[in-house]
Amino acid sequence: EDDRQHKRSMVSLVIKKLQYAPPTRGQRLPSSLVSKGFTFSNGKISLEVTLDREIYYHGEKVAATVQISNNSKKSVKNIKCFIVQHTEITMVNAQFSKHVAQLETKEGCPITPGANLSKTFYLIPLAANNKDRHGIALDGHLKDEDVNLASSTLVQEGKSTGDACGIVISYSVRIKLNCGTLGGEMQTDVPFKLLQPAPGKSDNKTKTIAIALFKNTYTHFRFRREEALECHEENEVDRTASRCKGLLPG
Repeated sequence: EDDRQHKRSMVSLVIKKLQYAPPTRGQRLPSSLVSKGFTFSNGKISLEVTLDREIYYHGEKVAATVQISNNSKKSVKNIKCFIVQHTEITMVNAQFSKHVAQLETKEGCPITPGANLSKTFYLIPLAANNKDRHGIALDGHLKDEDVNLASSTLVQEGKSTGDACGIVISYSVRIKLNCGTLGGEMQTDVPFKLLQPAPGKSDNKTKTIAIALFKNTYTHFRFRREEALECHEENEVDRTASRCKGLLPG
């Protein structure tokens, strides 16, 4: 028997789930250090990238300090900086990445053999700068409120993002160095979290991430009989973290 329902018997429900940042951002400074050697050439180029914090709020500048030491015989021609949004759809086991902010500079370049460079680059990941691009994950858009890039997926301590269901979002700063035609490129990624600030103080005893479920949720009912009637029922239901603890990813 056909299980499809008639449109007159269907109800659509839009659910927006928010994960808020912890009350403190912590003291950890994410960093990455890589080096690259070259065939038939002595020495290496070292690249170290350090962020000024681990958690950023939507709209904040991401500061990446880049330190380059060229102990090779190659030269660095230019530097590219990206903020990358990584999306994993667990239902279909699909993964893809998109640049949501980027810049390219030749300031301080070329970095010749024996030279060093230390410079801080600033990038701001904004949904407004990615309106006409496909494949960018956004927070749920309800009514006329402003929309942000999708927040990072948080999991409970001891769990991994691989245990989460649905769509898993993460971010990283990616730095690329152009070492010339024969030298190729070298790059490194430094992960960070992009989140909504907590609306109030959280309970430090539970250490549970505050989550708002069914907040700003709108249910649309449509009935079509002899006269077209459209009703909009607005639901404003707040749930505390303790009530929704079992609904957190992982």
